[in-house]
Amino acid sequence: MPSSEATDPYEAKALADIETYGCHILHVLEEDDDPPFSYSVGLEHRFGAPELIVVGLKQEISQFIINEYCGRIRSGEIFQLGQRYSGLIEGFDCQFGSVHIAHYPEHFGWDIWFYQGLNFRVIQLVYPTLDGIWPWDAEADEWFRRWQPLLEAAPASQ
Repeated sequence: MPSSEATDPYEAKALADIETYGCHILHVLEEDDDPPFSYSVGLEHRFGAPELIVVGLKQEISQFIINEYCGRIRSGEIFQLGQRYSGLIEGFDCQFGSVHIAHYPEHFGWDIWFYQGLNFRVIQLVYPTLDGIWPWDAEADEWFRRWQPLLEAAPASQ
């Protein structure tokens, strides 16, 4: 059962956003050359759809993507892993990948708080370079792969 109790103003804002907009969005600015990431809280509770993480894009772009995803699932659209979709990033197709549960503690603290544990699903929005190269393509350079790590497998240290 999701948390309905707020112990501080930040939690109260998250709960209000979930009730009003369908989700709350968090932005994490990493340090030491790690990419920033943004993720949703509340989508699975409100709409039965997985939460979404976007890695390596600017906060404004990530927020647009998560809001667009929220609006589209609110309208009944169902997204499938591995399928290409347009309209989430202007001028580019993107697709969704699974997120391994081993990434949850490091990336989804607010989801863990909201869902009171690890009982939620998350998918990752995956996007290509400006040249149409995906992170799994042989042509993808090491920087792009590091800036947009695919979260479908457990971290190497697991």
